[in-house]
Order: sequence, then structure tokens, then C-alpha cells
Amino acid sequence: MAPRNSHRGAIFFVLSCAICVEVYNVAIMNSKPLPNDIDACHQLIAKLQSQVGKHQQVIDDQSTELSLKDKLIEEQAHSVLELKAESDKLEEENIELNLKIEKLLKQLYGRKSERRVDGAGQLFLDLGEEPTPEVVSALEEAVREAHKIVDDAEEAKKQRRKRCPDQSDRKFPEHLPRYEKIVDLPEDQREGLTLIGYDEVERLECIASELKVRVTKYAKYAHPTEKSKGIVTPERPTGLVEGDRFDVSIGVEVVAWKYFYHLPFYRQQDLFAGSGWTPSRSTLVNLEAAVEFALRPLADHLRQFLKQDQTIGCDDTGVLLITPKAMPDLSQHARGQRIGEVLEEAILTGKPSIKANMWGYYASRLPVVAFDFTVSRHRDGPDDVLGDFEGNLIGDCWSGFQKIDVRSDSRITFAACWAHARRKIDECRKAFPTQVAKLESLIRVLYDVEDQIKDFAEADRLARRQSLSRHVLAQIAEYLDSEAMQFPTVLPKSKFGQAAAYVRRHWEALNRFTADATIPIDNNDCEQLMKRVATGRKNWMFKGSVAAGERAANLMTIIGSAIRNDLDVRSYLDDVLRRVLAGATDWPALTPHAWRSKHPESIRQYRQDERRQAADRKRTRRARRRVLNKSTRRR
Repeated sequence: MAPRNSHRGAIFFVLSCAICVEVYNVAIMNSKPLPNDIDACHQLIAKLQSQVGKHQQVIDDQSTELSLKDKLIEEQAHSVLELKAESDKLEEENIELNLKIEKLLKQLYGRKSERRVDGAGQLFLDLGEEPTPEVVSALEEAVREAHKIVDDAEEAKKQRRKRCPDQSDRKFPEHLPRYEKIVDLPEDQREGLTLIGYDEVERLECIASELKVRVTKYAKYAHPTEKSKGIVTPERPTGLVEGDRFDVSIGVEVVAWKYFYHLPFYRQQDLFAGSGWTPSRSTLVNLEAAVEFALRPLADHLRQFLKQDQTIGCDDTGVLLITPKAMPDLSQHARGQRIGEVLEEAILTGKPSIKANMWGYYASRLPVVAFDFTVSRHRDGPDDVLGDFEGNLIGDCWSGFQKIDVRSDSRITFAACWAHARRKIDECRKAFPTQVAKLESLIRVLYDVEDQIKDFAEADRLARRQSLSRHVLAQIAEYLDSEAMQFPTVLPKSKFGQAAAYVRRHWEALNRFTADATIPIDNNDCEQLMKRVATGRKNWMFKGSVAAGERAANLMTIIGSAIRNDLDVRSYLDDVLRRVLAGATDWPALTPHAWRSKHPESIRQYRQDERRQAADRKRTRRARRRVLNKSTRRR
């Protein structure tokens, strides 16, 4: 308002001067003297008033014009501020959209690992200026261990180069059946020659699956004199299906093809047809249901056995469930109320399908996994499965997990997964390269510590976590509160701001692994388990009913546990199913880990070798980084 008043004062001053000049011109400079009579004076005053009125009108017009200009300037200033705010908002949205595009492109074409070798602050031993003596001792030990790992890896590499196996070491397994075919010279070319031996060349052949029909004849006897006793025949064993038309091997093949090789029924039809028999899909469904019904108690036992562990990982993924045309009978179902609510809503709204959920559970120490099927992502799934569990649950920070300790009366303690936190941070690398590199370097140190103590006893592993890992966690917390992570450098609503807030909000749960040696630093093992569901879902696409989803969960529990124990799935299922049909009910003896000890020939040794080699490569890579960091610090 001050500029407007000053403008008006200046205009009034100028116009006043103009009036004074006019009066001077009229009264003084005019050759005529001033009138002496009153009427003449009144006329002169009226004339002057008229001129003053004109000047006042000019003043008012100029003031109005200035008011309009001031208002226009004020409106333009507001518009500029609004445009600036809109520009900032659009810039922020542009950054977020670029991050989303980068994330989608990475999911489609990029590598999935967050491991990096570039960026600031990524050296292993950069753990602060004044680490505690325990930390210094642990770091020195880590460097010594790293040198040993690198030296061992180099020596093993030299040994591999020295070994040059000849073709005789690559023979096919001895247990494979063999037949001979002799290729000789024509008789006219053999004349006068002496046979001194043969050059043997082994060639592996593949023959399509062979189907056979076994005709079993049950003898029938009758009493020649006492016809009332009826016909006497041998006792028939329990068959897989009514009428015993299909052998256990057929049922095992159907189940293994679907949940181990991930082949839907229409592809199985082609495989069977190649062997001379084309079953209907309903026949294959009935065979799957028969196998699951016989092995359902084994799946229930595996779920109970899993809960004997101290720490369990849990994850979930969506599965498409076809909406039934009419509400099924759920009166005897343990989860009938929740299932009825979801299905009823889907039927009333005309939804052709709903997004159901498959849950995976991974025991940290016991060699067992479990699956569970629910019609929605509702917390009653984990709450029901873990109803009598007492221990730790590790997973992502889904709201249903966060309060599970309250709902379970502190029976269950929730621990958060560092892989999820790191993934959220890594997604913002392009927009915030320095901050992301710093945080990821510190998180990498946590993983390096875990790599070093993986084979330690629980007490030693816990002690190392409480000294070294907590020191690193304190640095992460300090950096999250530093100026580099505050406004305006990092906006709270930005993608990176939300990732940092995620870590701050779940800080206590992310630190739980330092209080219990059985808690892993992340839930990656369970996430890897869920890939079996994702791979199968791409093939069988959907579940046609709640019962079908529950059958899949039971069969995947058994097959998943067999895979975790590196078993030949078909051999395991065939033996266990035959024993169950014969009346066996000793479920602990039929579990994959118990069966494994009595059938070493069915262990897939190459899977164990693959895991060991991958672990060795990872340890060597991290050890080289620690050695490089030590040499860099010395320079």
C-alpha cells in the first residue's frame, strides 16, 4: 500500500502546483485588476472552483488508473507465484514419473540385482572415524579372512587350469541301460585282415515315455456245496481312484508335471498323447485331487513341523480365482465366513474373477516350507497358520505383519526385511545418486558382515552383530538425519523421501536381527520360494475354485519341501504315495528330510554343488572388495 499512497501524493502535489500557477496567472499576471464587488469575486471563485474540479477529476482518473495498474501488478505477482509453485510441482512429478519409467524398464529389460560397484562411499571399511575396539578387532579379522578367501580362490583357479580332463572322464552314468551295435567293414574288404579290437563310441538316446497297461487277474473261488458263502477272492489293495484304473505312477506324473515342471493340463494332454493315450482334462483333475486327498495329512504335518522353528519367513503373491456362479457350501470350512464374504461380494457385483492369495512360509533352520491359499490378502491367513506359533516372523512391512505381535499377545515378534528397504532406496538411484550410493554402501556392509559370520555358532554370530552391525546401523541412522537427507534437498513426498521415511518408520523392526541370531537379515529365501508360484501362475493361469487353490497349496507344500531337500520329486512322491495307500500313517517318517536320509540315491547332488559354487563366488567377490578397501586406505 505504501507505493500506491506515494504515487497519489505526488500527483496531488503536481496538480496543486498547477492550480496555484493558474490563480497566479489569473490574479497577478492578468492585466485586469482583481474585482472589488462581491458578485465579481463570486464569479472568479466559481471559475477557480470549476478549474479545481477539473483538476480533481484528473487526479481521481489518474488515481483510478494507478489503482488498476497496482491491482494488475498484484495479480501478476500472484500468477507468477502460482506458476512457480505449479512448475515446482510439475518438476517433482516429472522426477517421480521418470523414476517409475526407470523402474518399469528395469523390470522389463534390466538386471534384478541391486549389487553395484560404482558410486560414492562404497568401500567396505569406511565405518566412522572412531570405531570401538571391538569394531576395530572385527575389521582386522575380516581383512585377514578376506586375504585367505582370495588366496584360496586363486589357488583353486590355478588347480582348475592344470586339470585337463580327457573324454574318458565324461562317460554317461553306469546305471543307464546299454545295448551294442557293431559297425564292421564289408566282407570283401575284411579279407586277409585280423580283427584287433573295437573303438567304442557312446551315444545317448532318448525314447518317449512308455505307457503300459497292467492286467491284474484276481482269482475267484466258490464253495461247490455251500453257495451261501459266496465268492472268495484275494483282498484288493487301495487304489488311487475308484476302480483302481490308474497306477500311482500316473498320478505322480500329473502332479509333478504341474507343480514341479509347471505344465498345465492341456500341455500334459499333448505329452500323454505322444505316448499313445489322450486323457480328458477332467481325468487329469481327478487324478490331481486323488493324490492331494491321500497326501493331505502329510501337508498338514509339514506345516506343524515348520512352526517348531524359532524364525519363519513369510511372503505372498496374487493368484487369479474364478468367481463361482453360485455360492458353494462353506458350512464346514474353517474360514467359511471370510470366504463367503468375498465370494458373495464378487457374485453380487458380477466380477468374473477375484485376486486371491498364495502365502509361502520358509523355516530359517528346519528343512521345510509351507504354502497356504486364501481368497484375499487378509491377515487371517498368517494369523490362522501361525495361530500356535511362538517365535519370530520376518517379512515385508505390510500392515498385516506390523501388528501381529499385538494380535498374538506377544507370542510373535515381527522383524523387517532389509532387502525390501534397500530395493526402495535403489529405485531412486538416478534422481539421487549420491545419497543412494552412500546408503547402499552402508547396507552393503551389513551384508558383508552376514557373509562373514554365516558359518559361526549362534552365540558368536550374535556377538558380531551386536558389535559391528549395530555400529553400521548407527551410521545409517546418522546419515538419514543428516542435512543431505533433509528438505529442500530431499522432498518428503518424493520417491526417495518416502523410501527414507520407510526406513525411519520401521527402524525398530529392521534392527531386530541384531537381537536374535536366528533372524536373517532379509527374507530373500522366502521370496525365492514364491518364484515357484509365479512361474506356475504363468502356465496354469488361474484356479477354478477355492478347493483347487487349497489343493495346490497342499501339493506345493510337499513338493517345495522335497525341492528344498534336493530330492528327485517323482521318486519321492511315488514311494510315499504307495506307502500311504498301503496304510502308512507315520507322517514324521514320510517327510522329505526323513525320507532323504534313507534314499541317498535320490538326492540331486548337482543342486548342492551349484549352491556351493554360487556361495563361493559371492564370498570371493566380497573378500576382494574388502582387500581392495584395505589397500586403498593404506595409500
